[in-house]
Amino acid sequence: MDRDLSEIILSEEQIAQKVREAAAWLDERFKKESVPPLAVGVLKGCVFFFCDLVRAMQTPVQIEFMTASSYGNSSKSSGAPEIVTDLAASVQGRDVILIEDIVDSGYTLVRLKDLILGRGAKSFTAVTLFDKPARRKLPVRADFSCFEIGDEFIVGYGLDYAQQYRDLPYAGILKREIYEKNNA
Repeated sequence: MDRDLSEIILSEEQIAQKVREAAAWLDERFKKESVPPLAVGVLKGCVFFFCDLVRAMQTPVQIEFMTASSYGNSSKSSGAPEIVTDLAASVQGRDVILIEDIVDSGYTLVRLKDLILGRGAKSFTAVTLFDKPARRKLPVRADFSCFEIGDEFIVGYGLDYAQQYRDLPYAGILKREIYEKNNA
């Protein structure tokens, strides 16, 4: 798989350090709450980040997952995120921490924030591993971003292209010829 990358941009160690920083930030934010926040992971991309983050937190959390998709097997967002798998738990009156792998266009973050707050959540906090502001279509940001990245196609540590590369323990830039040949 490494041969499909033009370069590795973040090592396992760099990612682990930022995950610890995000966990400390969340611990500080929710330390006075009597009810554990609900940590919601947006599958599939968040899975490694989600697990590492909630394990690094000192604050107890309850966990829940949902699936939203706007990409399918393409490198281009449709701009209309679809909720593929919804939450099983109620968010009514809860502090919700949304854990995302990447915020690029902003469509998914806005859709999920509106959905969760519309269902009566007490608060909404978004944490993302990667922030890609160069691709932003809506004026939205996560409350905590581990890394701001450029407009490269990033894979690894949960991020994929056509359901591949998620299991890489680091993040790298996918060679353009890999995704351009499949989108031609």
